[in-house]
Amino acid sequence: MSRRGLVCLATTLHLATLGCTSTASEPSAAAQKAPAGDAKAAAKFDKSPERVTPKGAKPERPSKDAKPGKAAPTAKPAGKQVPAPANLAAAPKDAEKAASGVACSVLTPGKGEKISVNDSVKMHYTGWSMDGATIETTEGRTTPRTIKVNRPQVPGFTDALQQMTVGEKRRCWIPEAQAAQARRGAPKGAAVYDIEVVEVVRAPKVPESVAAPAADAKKTESGLSYKRIKAGAGDPAKHPRKWDKVTVDYSGWTTDGQMFDSSVVRGKPATFGLGKVIAGWTEGVQLMAKGDTYRFWIPEDLAYKGQRGKPAGMLVFDITLNEWEELPEPPPPPPVPEDVAAPPADAIKTASGLAYKVLTKGTGKTKPTETTSVSCHYSGWTTDGKMFDSSVVRGKPSTFGLNRVIKGWTEGLQLMVTGDKFRFWIPTELAYQGRPGKPAGMLVFDVELLELK
Repeated sequence: MSRRGLVCLATTLHLATLGCTSTASEPSAAAQKAPAGDAKAAAKFDKSPERVTPKGAKPERPSKDAKPGKAAPTAKPAGKQVPAPANLAAAPKDAEKAASGVACSVLTPGKGEKISVNDSVKMHYTGWSMDGATIETTEGRTTPRTIKVNRPQVPGFTDALQQMTVGEKRRCWIPEAQAAQARRGAPKGAAVYDIEVVEVVRAPKVPESVAAPAADAKKTESGLSYKRIKAGAGDPAKHPRKWDKVTVDYSGWTTDGQMFDSSVVRGKPATFGLGKVIAGWTEGVQLMAKGDTYRFWIPEDLAYKGQRGKPAGMLVFDITLNEWEELPEPPPPPPVPEDVAAPPADAIKTASGLAYKVLTKGTGKTKPTETTSVSCHYSGWTTDGKMFDSSVVRGKPSTFGLNRVIKGWTEGLQLMVTGDKFRFWIPTELAYQGRPGKPAGMLVFDVELLELK
């Protein structure tokens, strides 16, 4: 638990995996590892001749350690240095150019279908800045780098790779706007890369109806659209319930056809609690029978709701339900507090604006401090009575450090002893402060302090 999120809300869906389990937690959009140079070589200085000072650049100032009559030490580029090609300055006239300005010339032909924007590629490459210094290289590595074509470290790779096939090697001139390096310390300006495609991991085909629900798609009252693509061998009358644990294969796209996640590409199905993912998944998968493949068009209010760093707008998923595990039905949610809309007259208010009321008095003697780790049961509501989270419903207490939660919790739980049950009215400035994707406004929590760790 952190100040950025008190709990893993039931509406959370990450990109890399789709559940809150150890086998495949919430699908997440985890970012691709950026290409980098040889790790061992990066720690050493190059022993090759001095790099040429770029035209128009100011000469390096003498070192403070330089002695009279002796030349000052010359700074040399760090990392493995590979001799730059002779035609570094400009692409040849017959180079294939993309609209972005990336220009590529074939060095060795490949074969097969061209790479698509959603594929992943295993590749070797070396990049140079325009003064001939090596930016990064995979030379000397026994295994190639793997990148996602639609999310590379060097933006120009996206256009360059879509011109290529397996086994092909190209030299690509990448303008400054497409050569921005995510790696700290990388040079600015345009760059030239020699790229060799070793292998392509093909992504599932983009659905023809990715931009909008198909004409024959069905629609639920919530706004979720769906269509069965393939019927499974399971009993069509049996479906998972929202508290069951499911195992699925899936691929997800934004409406422009960009694939942002796929268990199919990873080659590993995802397992997760059906009630712990975005609302569109929770509702949609309950319509499926074992072995079914469905396509879902999930509107934004049933997906990520504008959360920063998550795919935006309507999302399209192809999902195959492999199997599910039936779990015991969780206890019913606690009743909504009668005074959920505002603190009652008998509530105590602190100088920060936190209001609270003792519901049950405990028998403990010691109160936690700001650095104490505690175990507690809790339920949380917005002031209109909507529950957004509850450890009681999950049937499992939560444990966290008081310095890693929202301010209202950090302050409020320090007022309690073991066994106490309090109700807190936490103003937004002590809660999520209007952060996208989090419960908004004043929040109300019933908290029972079970144990000090």
